Amino acid sequence: MQLLSCQRGLLLASVIAGTSIDVIGADVDQKKCEAINQGINPIPEEAGLDELVRRHGGKCLLAIPRYEDAREVKDFIVIVPLFIDENCNPDYSILESAFRNLGKILKPGDLVVLETTVPPGNTDGRIRDWLEEESGLKLGQFYLAHSPERIMTGLSISRLREFPKIVGGADEESGRRALQLYSRFIPHIQLVSSARVAEFVKVIEGCYRDVNVALANELYKIAEELGIDFYEAREKANHQYCSIHLPSTGVGGHCIPVYPWFLVKEMERRERFEETRLLRTARELNDEMILYWVEKIILECLKIDKPFKDVKICLKGMTYREGVKGLYHSRNLALARMLRKKGLSVFVCDELLADNEIEYLGLKAKKPEDADIIFDCFSLRFGREEACAIKIGPSELSSQPLMKSC
Repeated sequence: MQLLSCQRGLLLASVIAGTSIDVIGADVDQKKCEAINQGINPIPEEAGLDELVRRHGGKCLLAIPRYEDAREVKDFIVIVPLFIDENCNPDYSILESAFRNLGKILKPGDLVVLETTVPPGNTDGRIRDWLEEESGLKLGQFYLAHSPERIMTGLSISRLREFPKIVGGADEESGRRALQLYSRFIPHIQLVSSARVAEFVKVIEGCYRDVNVALANELYKIAEELGIDFYEAREKANHQYCSIHLPSTGVGGHCIPVYPWFLVKEMERRERFEETRLLRTARELNDEMILYWVEKIILECLKIDKPFKDVKICLKGMTYREGVKGLYHSRNLALARMLRKKGLSVFVCDELLADNEIEYLGLKAKKPEDADIIFDCFSLRFGREEACAIKIGPSELSSQPLMKSC
């Protein structure tokens, strides 16, 4: 079996290797391949991954930098990133390169499964076309399916082992073969009627989260205006028929802020603009939360008996989620940059980032105790050097994954 992988591909490859199945992981980063083959885990924040890579790296888990070295493989799982451009349109360049390279070594009878989250219709559309063009084969001579990742950064190993896996084929036989493959190493798996359904399952999960975080953010602002303790109300409002999410500085990561655009842009292409009003509004509301917090922080600055420009502000937490070293679509990072753009004296601290990494982002590091105002981006609360905390939310919020999880 071969796994064409980005960073997240290593997680699945390691789980497969953990069931004593030989797996080859292909990655263009040769140094990363060498580390894995020496049993060194390049993703230390993933619980349980250290042990799997140490035990299987270079043995039943072999990392290679060249796809061509896996010509004898019969089953291929592809996990490479799909980003959006400045206009929120999907950029298929990385995906196309991976599948065209794979198509060059594809043989009759091979199975290809895409795990990257894509807009519905791509597995049986672009992906099929690229493979057919490069291989000279037609679907039916090879098999093609989609099985979206349903993992959470930092908890990926447990999610792979415990959370149901979805599989859908580009045709009936492809779905059946993909189900057989995944059943060898995934305990909970569900076959759906098509690859397009499997694609849609993952995209709408992200849309659900984004819309509900937007609702929480809006309700939080209303509660603040009305002088109501949002968190007390939320606690009592939540039950089996109601699940109000937590407010945040916005939504970050590779998933939730991206997937709604897949549907928005597809409906725009079809000139069905009215079909995605809620998704677009939620996206805009979540991205605009940094404007709300800029205003809050400025009001805190005005309470300090210092010239405005001399007030030192420390933002705690730059990553898109607490405990995850990732900055993709980080609204906390966007907040820091916006405050600096307004001329404020902004510093940041994050236990996951070294000072030089913070400086690389164009920001300055500072210990919270050296600042006049501290804003904890994860618990949404202010504090001051005098430790007179002005609470905006309970401190335990920082442990809640619903804030900005991917």
